[in-house]
Amino acid sequence: MMRFIPSFIIYPVHFILQIINMTFWAVLLTVFGIIKFLLPFSPFSRAINPLMSAFLSAFGHISVGLIKFFNNAHWHYELDGELSKDNWYLMMPNHLSYMDIILLIEFAAKRIPSPKFFLKKELMWMPCVGVAAWALDMPFMRRYSRDFVEKNPHLKGKDIETTRKSCQKFKHTPTTVINFVEGSRFTPEKKQLKNSPYQHLLPPKAGGVAFTLAAMGEQFTNILDVTIQYPKNLEHPMNDMLAGKLQEVVIHVNVMPVHKDVIGDYFNDQEFKQGFQQWLNDTWKRKDILIGKIKAGEK
Repeated sequence: MMRFIPSFIIYPVHFILQIINMTFWAVLLTVFGIIKFLLPFSPFSRAINPLMSAFLSAFGHISVGLIKFFNNAHWHYELDGELSKDNWYLMMPNHLSYMDIILLIEFAAKRIPSPKFFLKKELMWMPCVGVAAWALDMPFMRRYSRDFVEKNPHLKGKDIETTRKSCQKFKHTPTTVINFVEGSRFTPEKKQLKNSPYQHLLPPKAGGVAFTLAAMGEQFTNILDVTIQYPKNLEHPMNDMLAGKLQEVVIHVNVMPVHKDVIGDYFNDQEFKQGFQQWLNDTWKRKDILIGKIKAGEK
């Protein structure tokens, strides 16, 4: 039905409905987050956290429902392996659009424990999103460049310390820890700027993933290598989605084991560091090949 309505009408209507949905659940999460902050007792937190996770899942369901209502898109889910809501997962998706976050929340709601995203520090100040993410105990990461750390040596290891503290919160309840390993959304400009060796991806950042595995590796049941693609909306998938022009969504999930050789001291063991980087780069090479096949219509 929506295909007969001009995109300049669909866009503002869809955008407003998405904002209303996000704001409603963000306000609820904020209220419960403040209550949890004022009553910092573990039994109370354990009781209230499932309800807050349900709020997040409801947001994802409704948001994706709106996307499907306004877009005549084909949805392809491919799963290599088995999933459970009773397990702990480390998810490593590629990153193309803010829409990725919505899709992953909805995907997790049906299949795996509630997700915890590693978010950029700047998103803390994003209306609705920042406070809601804080209420859900999602970690905010501030990445420092090597030059900046050299000029400010007291900041060395601060981002890793944030990772360590966040991981402690995830040990008591089945959780899906999501790390966008590229550190930023993929664009051709960023690919060229970073001199990426991959055709469809930015180089993966190994430090945060390695430290998360070191902190929780024995607890993670599996690593989820997730590939998201919008093969017919490559340039502006978010805008196309809001305008009713989204044509295809592909989500491929490869359930990988957590081998002992990916758990170690990344920052002090040079041999382990080289081996871990090789493992992550090999994973990214396979993902890059898969994306090429998806774009070519072979998957």
